[in-house]
Amino acid sequence: MTNIENMKKVHFIAVGGSAMHNLAIALHRKGYEVTGSDDEIFEPSRTHLEKEGILPKEFGWHPEVLDDSYEAVILGMHARIDNPELVRAQELGLKIYSYPEYLYEQSKDKIRIVIGGSHGKTTITSMILHVMKQAGIETDFMVGAQLEGFDVMVRLSETAKYMVIEGDEYLTSPIDRVPKFHKYHPHIAVISGIGWDHVNVFPTFDCYLEQFRIFVNTIEKGGCLIYDGNDPEAAKIAKDATVPTYGYEIHPYRTAGDDTILIMPNGKEEKVQIFGEHNMKNINAARYVAKQVGISDEQFYEAIKTFKGAARRLELLFENKAKGNLVFRDFAHAPSKVLATVKALREQYANKNLLVVFELHTYSSLSEVFIDHYAHCLDNCDKAVVFYDPHAVAIKKLEMMTDERIVKGFQRPDLQVVHSKDELVTLLKGLDRTNMVGGFMSSGDFNGLTTEDLKKLF
Repeated sequence: MTNIENMKKVHFIAVGGSAMHNLAIALHRKGYEVTGSDDEIFEPSRTHLEKEGILPKEFGWHPEVLDDSYEAVILGMHARIDNPELVRAQELGLKIYSYPEYLYEQSKDKIRIVIGGSHGKTTITSMILHVMKQAGIETDFMVGAQLEGFDVMVRLSETAKYMVIEGDEYLTSPIDRVPKFHKYHPHIAVISGIGWDHVNVFPTFDCYLEQFRIFVNTIEKGGCLIYDGNDPEAAKIAKDATVPTYGYEIHPYRTAGDDTILIMPNGKEEKVQIFGEHNMKNINAARYVAKQVGISDEQFYEAIKTFKGAARRLELLFENKAKGNLVFRDFAHAPSKVLATVKALREQYANKNLLVVFELHTYSSLSEVFIDHYAHCLDNCDKAVVFYDPHAVAIKKLEMMTDERIVKGFQRPDLQVVHSKDELVTLLKGLDRTNMVGGFMSSGDFNGLTTEDLKKLF
């Protein structure tokens, strides 16, 4: 394969994506000449690219900008297979990478830590990065959310010994339709748990499981697998692994009022700033990885007590102490994630009125063949609302479901379904919102519902 370090001029097709624009910024900061294109770029990608001076001058596809001076083209999943810039790059015989392939090339000489799984990936990756930073270990990385203390979501250097990567199981690119995490070849791999997702790509659960089996088979010789020991499917896959395996469980903890307190192996206790049973499991996953890179338990616990979480992962948007209200947002979209987030909020705020608003936004969640997997996910809250946007359905070229079908899918007769931001705001205004915790869960944004909108309500 071509030596990536000689590739100093690169072009990004679909540069506006979350991972893509962060990779573009990382290469720009590394001294590469970076150009990019996209048909639309949303915030925060737009501002980030503009700040770095690499925002495209105009949106759209411009094949004429490509010539044989480009050493590499990086293709985003958002681009179509007939994208005119892609066609031009192929005609010129330019080297075309997906961003996971390019990340691998940039980290071939590093120890790669890859966090895979259907849920918890971003949080575990963020925890590992936080702990390694506190321990003074220089680390390159790719993480799927903004993290306090890190100004970018991708870092590439010549000097870091380690590369920590959030290993997404979604497809690599339009011309290479395999999961991203098959491309990284980890030395230390994590499977955080397995719950069927991406039904448009993996139509059966067995097909989805197979992707994790392949992932385990990509672990480098001498590497290891760390997995959720409470997850039966992850345990089955680990059993067949040819590398050493380490199963982790929920870290012992207790709650005291609104505080969550870790109970350490030596019996001592440490208050942490995150909560929820699923996060106690995530902590143990990160602790097992930390051990593999030589970080002691003492160092780990000292660091993890200052970890505040990643953006949109049980993120506290604001608190109105006068009304006794708190509002959280979370990226939860798959059934296992929704269930875990609701459980965490219920456990943490047992004496408050819990409202959960969940947006059906991904292909899977909007599909009638999948909706029944959400059965009872919203049972553990006082008021449940589902946001179902006809526009999102149309974009994904799916058939509209009736409100009754959605209610049946969730198996909650008092579930309310709304279809627009205005309808949601009207519903919220009609509620007694005193002493309430609001959990807003979506991989989207509820048609532009902002923190300021919520502050007026709560």
